[in-house]
Amino acid sequence: MNREWLEKDFYKELGISSGATQDEIKKAYRKLARDLHPDKNPGDAAAEERFKAVSEAHAVLSDPEKRSEYDEARKLFANGGFGRGGFSPGGGYGQGGFNDFNLGDIFGGAAGSTADGGLGDILGGLFNRGAGGATRTSTRPRRGSDVETETNLGFREAAQGVTVPLRMTSPSPCTTCHGSGAKPGTSPRVCPHCNGTGVISRNQGAFGFSEPCEDCRGTGSIIDDPCVDCRGTGIQNRTRTITVRIPPGVRDGQRIRLAGQGEAGLRGAPAGDLFVTVHVSNDKVFGRNGDDLTLVLPVSYSELVLGTTVSVPTLEGRVGVKVPAGTADGRTLRVRGRGVPKRSGGAGDLLVTVKVAVPPKLDEEAAEALRHYAEAEKAGGFDPRAGWAGA
Repeated sequence: MNREWLEKDFYKELGISSGATQDEIKKAYRKLARDLHPDKNPGDAAAEERFKAVSEAHAVLSDPEKRSEYDEARKLFANGGFGRGGFSPGGGYGQGGFNDFNLGDIFGGAAGSTADGGLGDILGGLFNRGAGGATRTSTRPRRGSDVETETNLGFREAAQGVTVPLRMTSPSPCTTCHGSGAKPGTSPRVCPHCNGTGVISRNQGAFGFSEPCEDCRGTGSIIDDPCVDCRGTGIQNRTRTITVRIPPGVRDGQRIRLAGQGEAGLRGAPAGDLFVTVHVSNDKVFGRNGDDLTLVLPVSYSELVLGTTVSVPTLEGRVGVKVPAGTADGRTLRVRGRGVPKRSGGAGDLLVTVKVAVPPKLDEEAAEALRHYAEAEKAGGFDPRAGWAGA
């Protein structure tokens, strides 16, 4: 765990309580990120710093493991858990213990740790010691946190697929040392004290336990000459532009996962993932029902009675739709394969609903012709309300 976390109140940064759910954390972050994003506040240094602070708070609290470490550490210090002859955040371990020992070493390894180490290993070594007296340690590096962002698309862009640039400010691999944490031209070396495991096993009477290696602070490696730009962490907060391919048929509110595009892992550990939530705007012509496109086609009464062929739009040009003679108002006509592209191949259908458009005003000639038609209709025995409402 990063010692600087203890000096910050991530819950206050997001404006939430310490008991907030993951959904509440996500909603608070999204609102603040939208309001504070550098693209929305160009040249506003205060907004940019606030945006970085909010992003850091979300990166910690949205990761259950990091949040648990953060809460536990704050609780211990609030209760004086390390205050009596034990541990101080500035380094120093009781009376002559580990000088300049990083708090992060206790909770899961120091920044950029390549071993799980920490409190879990101490307790694990105490109670889960194997028959052969050995303790199990892990040298798997910790991946970076997942990152969430949002993008807005037009209806047709979402239906057909589009490539969009996303501008993000988040922890990324240091461009100077390429994530190693070491000054260019040098490399980290394996810690000779723990042989790269990050922990030291000790025996004490009938028990055995593990503790973070004091030489490498639980990282498993030693950097003799740290990178000056990232101070040996291997990561930097920077703004980058990612080109994202949005697949055809994406729906409003859908999340797209981009593996390895999230927060960088410390000292070359794998990066987290990027999750992009897509918001789709409405279209003036089209609606959507699953993979089917829908639209309402205005027609005249005479077109329904006599039948006609009407040109209608699709996502890829126009097609002619035949309206059979005697079609009822509100009937839906189906055009196969002209809907939203499917992930499995092919496409949905275009559903065209006909709706009679009534002229607001007729000239005398048209009105007279319509009166003659009404008389002929009545003489022919047609009653639109026959059998309706008990008639």
